[in-house]
Amino acid sequence: MLTEKETKKILVSTGALLKGHFILSSGLRSPQYLQCAKLLMHPRLSEKICKSLAKKIKKKIKNIDLVLSPALGGIIAGYEVARHLNVPSIFAERVDGVFKLRRGFSIKKKSKIIIVEDVITTAKSSFECSKVAKSFNSKILGFACIVDRSNGKSSLKNKIISQVKFNIPTYKENNIPNDLKKIKPVKPGSRNLK
Repeated sequence: MLTEKETKKILVSTGALLKGHFILSSGLRSPQYLQCAKLLMHPRLSEKICKSLAKKIKKKIKNIDLVLSPALGGIIAGYEVARHLNVPSIFAERVDGVFKLRRGFSIKKKSKIIIVEDVITTAKSSFECSKVAKSFNSKILGFACIVDRSNGKSSLKNKIISQVKFNIPTYKENNIPNDLKKIKPVKPGSRNLK
């Protein structure tokens, strides 16, 4: 298993840790952003990190039937973790702002599911995915991500299995520090793409 230090080194070396003024999917502002797509463009490094995450998951959760991930960011992470767990992987997509299964995906009743994302901050996407799974009368066994940047503020709290944790501050728009106000904000996430 990779250590947090080894994982952070890989994230930095791939350019996945960005600095600036970012508007997160939640609407919160942050001076740093983890763009896991920059990690996931490197298959061998992604495999190392996701394999390590899968090992952590196996230690805590047994009898997983399926990995469910939110599109777009969670697709590759979910697939790669599922590969190492030796279970199928599917993803939910937003249709008119609501997560749904498309592309012929379905979930068997009473399936035991783990939700896997690339990054969890507020866990909104994880909760939305769990609603999809529960609509199929399935059981959510847990939540996992490559990067947990929730700082314990997500309602999932200790339920997140992550490869690495980052304590990156977030701010509401009306409470942004002066140094951050001087930087033009960018919105790198995929939640509100049109």
